[in-house]
Amino acid sequence: MTILARVYAAAPADEILLPTLEVASEGQASIYTCGGFEDQLVTLETAQQVPFLASALSVSLPPRNNSGQQNLNFAMQNVTGEAQRFVDFAIEAGAPIYVIFRVYLLSDLSAPQEPPLRMVAKTPKFQNGTLQVTASYADIIGMAWPRRRYTAAFAPGLKYMS
Repeated sequence: MTILARVYAAAPADEILLPTLEVASEGQASIYTCGGFEDQLVTLETAQQVPFLASALSVSLPPRNNSGQQNLNFAMQNVTGEAQRFVDFAIEAGAPIYVIFRVYLLSDLSAPQEPPLRMVAKTPKFQNGTLQVTASYADIIGMAWPRRRYTAAFAPGLKYMS
C-alpha cells in the first residue's frame, strides 16, 4: 500500500495533502500555486524544482467513472491580477490554457504522489477577485470515432473513388 493510499484510507494526523495547480499556456510563463499559507518548493515529475505560491486554492476533482465528460473545477485567489492578465493574454492569442493538477504530501515534496492530471481549461471566468475555471479531463463525447480519419493524405487511393 502506498503512502497516499494510506493517507486516503486512514487520514493520519502526521500526513497532510498538498494540492498544487499549474496553469500554463503557450508563449507565457506558467502560474504555479498551491493550497495553504506557506509557499512551497516542490519537485515536478521532470525532476525540476519549482516554487509554488500559497493561495486560497479550492479544487473539486472529477469523479473516477466512465461518464462522457469529466471536469475539474477550481478557484484560486487573484489578488495581484496575475491570473487575469494570464488568461486575457491567452484568449487574445487564441492559445489553449492547460491546467495541471498534482498532489504532494507535505512530508515528501520530492515528487507528486500520483500522476498529474493534465486538462484543458474550458470556461475561465473572474468573480470577486477569484479565478474560477472548469477544465476538461477526458472528453469522450467530443472525441472522434474512428480516431483515424480516412482522407486522401492518409489513404491516397480515395482520390480516385467517385
